[in-house]
Amino acid sequence: MPSDTPGLHHVTGIVGDAQTAIDWYSGVLGLRLVTQTVNFEDILQHHLYFGDAAGTPGTVLTHFPDPHGDPGRIGKPQVESVAFVVPADALEYWHTRLADHDIAVEGPLERFDERVLQFEDPAGTRLELVAGPPIPEGTEPWTDGPVPTDRAIRGLYGVAALSVNPYATAGTLETLGFEYETERDGRIRYRAPGDRAGVVDVLDRDTPFGREGQGTLHHVAVRVETEDDLHEWRALFADRDYDVSRVKDRHFFHSLYVREPGGILFELATETGGVAAGGGTDRAGESLFLPDWFERDRDLIESQLPELTVPTTDEISDR
Repeated sequence: MPSDTPGLHHVTGIVGDAQTAIDWYSGVLGLRLVTQTVNFEDILQHHLYFGDAAGTPGTVLTHFPDPHGDPGRIGKPQVESVAFVVPADALEYWHTRLADHDIAVEGPLERFDERVLQFEDPAGTRLELVAGPPIPEGTEPWTDGPVPTDRAIRGLYGVAALSVNPYATAGTLETLGFEYETERDGRIRYRAPGDRAGVVDVLDRDTPFGREGQGTLHHVAVRVETEDDLHEWRALFADRDYDVSRVKDRHFFHSLYVREPGGILFELATETGGVAAGGGTDRAGESLFLPDWFERDRDLIESQLPELTVPTTDEISDR
């Protein structure tokens, strides 16, 4: 067996307008746009990476903007929501901040031993802020953003998944190294052994089937140590007749995709120091990054994509 995953690497969703997403995730949530690049499967679509200062695995939410696509419908089999960690005393600040931006907020809700705020981004993506868990080490919030450092999002906490076969999805999580922790009201919690971004809640609910589109989450990625581990995982999943991809070079990391029997799409991605296109420099994310193999098509790509603007600190502070 390959080594267990220590937790989540990133989560990827689909939104509408790219500029709206940048303004909202950076200007409201205070996440740094660490990379703007293209969808490596569709080079005429942006791929936006938001996270901590360096884009540390375990802090990153990415989005494919699809301005001409239809709104999605959340349902089975999908990742239903994504949760971020905030400091234990920060929920009052966040409730006020979100309300000041005319965002409907539910909570604080009590769930297991956590306090949770629930809300949506402009595309309808379901998001949560969780207060109470230890702040993960090795992550640094975006200090030039609009949110005070002592209230800022520290990284991913976890995801909730709507499976067509919760038992199969639970089995996949256990194969990856997650352990059963507790359950209540149809929410079964699994936790990875690492120090950050370790929670996957499997939701056992009578829910209609979903439809991929704006406001839905496309997949969840977990961390693995090396590319060799990916090849071991691929062989294991292939032996079990899972729908598994080849190992792919994503420039920032290597990865593979597996659709488990419960219908949830998992990516396994190699651990790196961060996914900031500029290596964590101050200007990372401010211009379109292309890997070497797409660089020759830059003129074509840029002519077909909208030009995006990263708000300056002064612009953000005026909002």
